[in-house]
Amino acid sequence: MYWKKLSHERIKKIIFEALAENMDYRGDKPILGIPGTYLDPTEFYPDAPFLKDAPFMSALVSNPNHIGVHTLSEESVLEVFKGTQKIERELIHLITEQIFKGKKGEQDGYVATGGTEANIQAIWMFRNYFESEFGLKAEQIALIYSEDAHYSMPKAANLLNLNSIILKVNEENRQILQSSLEEKVEAAINSGFKAFIIVANLSTTMFGSVDDINRLGSYFTDKNLPFRIHVDAAYGGFIYPFTNQNSDYTFENPYISSIAADGHKMLQTPYGTGIFLCRKGLISYVKTNEARYIPGKDYTLSGSRSGANAISIWMILNIHGSEGWRYKMDTLCDRTERICNRLDQMGIGFFRDPHLNIIAIKANHVSPFLANKYYLVADTYEGPANWYKIVVMPHVKQGTIDQFLSELEKKNRAVGE
Repeated sequence: MYWKKLSHERIKKIIFEALAENMDYRGDKPILGIPGTYLDPTEFYPDAPFLKDAPFMSALVSNPNHIGVHTLSEESVLEVFKGTQKIERELIHLITEQIFKGKKGEQDGYVATGGTEANIQAIWMFRNYFESEFGLKAEQIALIYSEDAHYSMPKAANLLNLNSIILKVNEENRQILQSSLEEKVEAAINSGFKAFIIVANLSTTMFGSVDDINRLGSYFTDKNLPFRIHVDAAYGGFIYPFTNQNSDYTFENPYISSIAADGHKMLQTPYGTGIFLCRKGLISYVKTNEARYIPGKDYTLSGSRSGANAISIWMILNIHGSEGWRYKMDTLCDRTERICNRLDQMGIGFFRDPHLNIIAIKANHVSPFLANKYYLVADTYEGPANWYKIVVMPHVKQGTIDQFLSELEKKNRAVGE
């Protein structure tokens, strides 16, 4: 896992060169057939002085469309935007090969609108795969995920007409209960389900818990059941591979077929910067042949999408380099560990994966006043909370942490007395 840190000037040069390779709507090319143009100049005027030093903002104003999947060939889907589409292709190769350890050129992917789209894209792809390769109907394919999984899973099941099998987890370590897995899969088989789409969490939203992907994969392999595993790494994708050198969540793991990640969490990119990744040969199952007016067709859920979003992720990864990014993520985990040590000293119950920056504190230790004052997130707002979480992000000041811990200790000391 290594890529070189680039200077701001170098990044600026690369992005502006890519924009120059795109056709300019304001240039002398006779562009008549493209149903798009630059941003409305009444508000977004192209000669704003700051734009010459702002590659991302310049990309927004130029408004390149990155429709399609650019890892499928070395040719851009639309010649009009070949420069910035090349940036997206390089970005997907960097993420799949450097961060998730895939073999060179053996993965596809694109920049989606977020983790929700990327999760739905994967489940859509695997539903079609089982329908095409096994001759199954949607009602014979089950979607399996834990009760801690993101709400995009039931959303996908609803959209794709799939049945959900929701697995119970251990209350303390948040791991999927083997008894729940075995009982519910056996019941599904007896009910006529013949193939399984499994979602493994690389950091759940509430707890930061990480599923045991090898246990899931070996179970379905031993049962000789058709299955595919998708990894929801919307939160953990840009921190866990850097803080856990022994991660099993890579494309080296044969159980993994696809991964969803989000740039707008740890990477601090704009919203609308999710990432969908999968092994070669799979994305063809969501090819939209009816998109005849698009060279190369479309394979994505979102269709047209902003090239500026891909540029923002590429810029951030390259301004830090792999070592700089590892240092930043390690620093966040170190700060999280200090909080956990204080909680242990106070005798306060919590859950935390040691490689992540999320801490879920048992709600009986946290007063509603403290939860509201520090904007803690509850595991439910439909009744009494069981857990409140804190997330140690770059904006979280040490003084705020110290003040929260001091008030938390005072509250719990008073309860003990």
